[in-house]
Amino acid sequence: MGDNNVNLPPGFRFLPTDEELVVHFLHRKASLLPFHPDVIPDLNLCPYDPWELDGTALAEENQWYYYSRRTQNRVTGSGYWKPTGKEEAVVTSSSNKRVGLKKYFVFYLGKAPAGGMKTNWIMQEYSLPDSASSSRSSKRKSHQKSDYYSKWVICRVYEHNNGDDAGGGDGTELSCLDEVFLSLDDLDEISSFPK
Repeated sequence: MGDNNVNLPPGFRFLPTDEELVVHFLHRKASLLPFHPDVIPDLNLCPYDPWELDGTALAEENQWYYYSRRTQNRVTGSGYWKPTGKEEAVVTSSSNKRVGLKKYFVFYLGKAPAGGMKTNWIMQEYSLPDSASSSRSSKRKSHQKSDYYSKWVICRVYEHNNGDDAGGGDGTELSCLDEVFLSLDDLDEISSFPK
């Protein structure tokens, strides 16, 4: 499980689905509810380049997981995370109810917005829909809870391998939607050519 010194039983594997990340981890974290196992660390995204996550974030099969505060500034020491396009809804498998959002980012070496060199590092950022933050308490308490609730995200980071292992060397393949969202970044470059 990497070098993050999490005390887990033998044979424990952390390979959650999108729904599990949002419902069982992010929702409980943002709602200040206890959850077990409490294995995903809180990290400030900005100081860490993706290759520095090993030993800091929860690692499983060349994927790293961590909680972070939602921020517009996704700049690190060596580069920045650039969004690739639209958000994808995370829905429950049982009722098809929307429980969260998933947004894709690609890591670029260099300074934004001047450009930079695109890397194979991908981040999937999961957030909760705004409607999930409703509360029955007073407006002031509701507003404070809503602010706290909406500030948390959970991130899955991996290095996309252009070879046979599309999911970062772990044997998992990207879905068609994953490939479409990742290719949206290339569409921006193509559409800027003169006609």
